[in-house]
Amino acid sequence: MACTCPHHVHRNAYCKHMAAVETATDDGTLTAFSFKDDNETEPEDCDCDGLGDFPCWLCAKTGRKELPN
Repeated sequence: MACTCPHHVHRNAYCKHMAAVETATDDGTLTAFSFKDDNETEPEDCDCDGLGDFPCWLCAKTGRKELPN
């Protein structure tokens, strides 16, 4: 099981999100975001322009772009 929250990513620790998924589902898995389809275009409300390598919140939240390390 993995999570993208800072507690798990930077400390490699079991986090509250993992505990919630494990408690809420029978198999300990959950699909929170759909991943980008190759045919998907950038949404109209994307604000990534001008942010350099940093994605806007919408693109980071939906998995269209990853946050830099």
